[in-house]
Amino acid sequence: MKKFALLFAISIFVLGAKAQEASGPDAGSVIKPSVPTAAAPKAGGVVIPAEKTRPVTIPKLASPVVIDGRPDEEAWKTAAVFKDFYQTYPGDNTPASKPTEVWVMYDEKNLYVAFKCWDEKDKIRATIAKRDNVFSEDNVRMWLDTYNDQRRAYVLGFNPFGVQQDGIYTEGGADFSVDIVMDSKGVIEDWGWSVEVSIPFKSLRYTAGKGKMWGFNVARNIDRLNDEFNQWLPEDRNVSGLLIKHGKITGLDDVKYERTLEVVPSITLSETGSRVQANEIAAGRFVNQPIKPQIGVTLKYTLTPSITLDAAINPDFAEIEADAPVVTANQRFPIFFQEKRPFFLEGADIFNSPLQVFYSRNIVDPDFAVKLSGKTGPTSFGFLAASDNAPGNYSPDERTLNAQCRIRQIADPRVQCSRDEFLDKNSLFGILRVKRDFGAENNIGFFATYRSFPEQKNLLSGFDGRIKLSPKMTSQFQVVGTTSKRCFFDPEFEPTLNLGQAASNRAICGTGTYNTTLPITDPSLINVGSTYNQYRVGNGIGYYFNLDYTEETKGWFFEAGGRSKFYRADSGFTRQTNTNFLFFFHRNSTKSDSKRKIIRGQWNKMGGVNYDWNGRLTSANFQTNGNISLQRSTFLNAAIGTSYDRIFEEEFGLKRSSTRPLGTFLGDPTRSTWQRFASVNLDQSPTKRLSYGVFLGTIINAFDFFYYDPATGLQNPGPGVQRDASIYLTVKPTDPLAISVSYNKSRLTRNDNRIRSFDSDIVSVRSTYYFTRFLFTRFRLDFDGTEKNYAGQALVGYTPSPGTAFYAGYNDNLNRNGFNPFTGQYEPGFERNSRTFFIRASYLFRKSF
Repeated sequence: MKKFALLFAISIFVLGAKAQEASGPDAGSVIKPSVPTAAAPKAGGVVIPAEKTRPVTIPKLASPVVIDGRPDEEAWKTAAVFKDFYQTYPGDNTPASKPTEVWVMYDEKNLYVAFKCWDEKDKIRATIAKRDNVFSEDNVRMWLDTYNDQRRAYVLGFNPFGVQQDGIYTEGGADFSVDIVMDSKGVIEDWGWSVEVSIPFKSLRYTAGKGKMWGFNVARNIDRLNDEFNQWLPEDRNVSGLLIKHGKITGLDDVKYERTLEVVPSITLSETGSRVQANEIAAGRFVNQPIKPQIGVTLKYTLTPSITLDAAINPDFAEIEADAPVVTANQRFPIFFQEKRPFFLEGADIFNSPLQVFYSRNIVDPDFAVKLSGKTGPTSFGFLAASDNAPGNYSPDERTLNAQCRIRQIADPRVQCSRDEFLDKNSLFGILRVKRDFGAENNIGFFATYRSFPEQKNLLSGFDGRIKLSPKMTSQFQVVGTTSKRCFFDPEFEPTLNLGQAASNRAICGTGTYNTTLPITDPSLINVGSTYNQYRVGNGIGYYFNLDYTEETKGWFFEAGGRSKFYRADSGFTRQTNTNFLFFFHRNSTKSDSKRKIIRGQWNKMGGVNYDWNGRLTSANFQTNGNISLQRSTFLNAAIGTSYDRIFEEEFGLKRSSTRPLGTFLGDPTRSTWQRFASVNLDQSPTKRLSYGVFLGTIINAFDFFYYDPATGLQNPGPGVQRDASIYLTVKPTDPLAISVSYNKSRLTRNDNRIRSFDSDIVSVRSTYYFTRFLFTRFRLDFDGTEKNYAGQALVGYTPSPGTAFYAGYNDNLNRNGFNPFTGQYEPGFERNSRTFFIRASYLFRKSF
């Protein structure tokens, strides 16, 4: 806790044009698309009309308006008007196909925006879509750079029914997992469609006051016209970045600052049944558990318009929508999954960095968590502390098994059991992030993370930054150091030669059936996949650097990075250690032309190498691919290439030596192969009701990493032919109903014995029906052919606003013609693994001071 206090103290120290009066055209009037021709200065090589280079003053609301989707009140006639949009895709700053106008005004508490989009009523593409899923149909969107720092902006989108999509945009991309409280309505009429929006200032982080400016841009997306994208300002593709090319708004002088307290209590009632191993009758017997209540609360308090304090006590982080299934066969390294939990999404962009030194999903089941984040002047900061219950929260089944293991351990001390001192213990997290802006688009930052658990300590710290070297070139870098006290795997450790060290490790380390830190001379015990671990201090380093050069018809990208052997980021996400990489990418593109059959084409060339910290080459990859954009929203991509893979015995287990003649691999301790690969991908959305895609790929001499020789039990990696295929189909029979089906196939057949190492089939079926914008029902079924597993969910939800929600659902998980996970016996027909009934309710209480 002293470390938490220190981090918290550091974070507190860090804290130390005239209004356009024109009104829009009448709803039923016909307007011809137009593009301003007034002389103006240049941004890069693109001419911008003079009136769009000046800040636009947003007028104050003269009289109340009703958010009903129809901006017909008298007050809208005084709003600032943004019109004369450019088609920036597929056109190149050409006239927009359909006219669009955006009206903006404000009062002390809200920003009001109205979108008017002229179109043919029967051709508008819009459905009662899921929140954050509207950019695949007709929509409008705006960017609010509320700090005017050209580094971070809210991106808020709406479809013709007013369904919202909201997120945070940084130059690394957009994150739409963030939800803000706002009101929007949309209507479709004979002349086209319109949307009205009211955005409370207390829902935003911002700077305001006399003379303050915000970055601003607005755009419209017309899906059926080859995904046409129109925006208020022209797009200069010869200038790197997005927010730097946006306009400015000002005049928000009378915004009334309110300290706001948000309290979201939640309750979840669930009844779960599952197979258990520790059962007197039979291992794998299905047992129903009693109803489990879970009550929690999350809080948010805005200290200033730009600083927020978040806290959570026993938060309910039950995931209503589980992660989509992925192919896990033959995977050597961890798979990254996106964060979905609201508490961790507030200010999440502050904690991003190239090396991913913070990965919030490592905090699995927190008893409490607190976070302070925001921006003061040019300094952004974030501090997070959490106590995670998950590592020591053993299930009743695991506790019973461990007690039984202790009894066996009396007769055989080599038996490895879970340690009692880990039971019911929490892991503690502390995260500190500070970032300082300088110049137009530059920043430098500091990152520190800390995680502790009994006999596991990890501390990481380092610096990162982003520099804009020229209008066309940017660079990012990060360097961090880590120190850890924990068990480290050592493939060369000899317990028979290091008796003293083995004794000190005896009670701490060791995995598998036997504690291999004990002196073991029987080779039969060494060669069954046991590993040797040492409890020690390990120091490591991680680094990353890139250069990114962008022009309209060409560009290149270079990056280099690595993580040393003892690099550990227990609070972050790490795919691999003891590796370095170099990568280079180059592209050539054609100019966009919406009238051609091939709207835009791009040819990419890339290559890279990976090598370990001993200087040994571990892999290389060289490929070329091309992609083209065609009419009817059709996209085609094809790739070919060659690669080299080299693996070493010690990456997977014990390394052979003079005293240990048998290692992990059968035969040669080093394996390598040259591979050839090719793929093709097609995506198309020909109508409002239909979209689909197909992928086909093959890899010649792909490594099969986890094949075990049946005679010796030793691992025997070898090359084979891998074939991959996937297809998805989304059908929208009516506006409220959407049905999607996807199928992923992956198969690898070895060259030496023609054995099929894995044959994975993953099928997912989902359907959603919206009775209203907020009330829906969802059904989902996933099938994993490798495990012969079916997972299904039925859900009814009511989500009127972020924080307020009600769900009732049922989850089920079964195997068909599979094997008992505890006894290994074949089980014909369907056998249930688990099922859960649940009800979850939460409500947002919001009070301003």
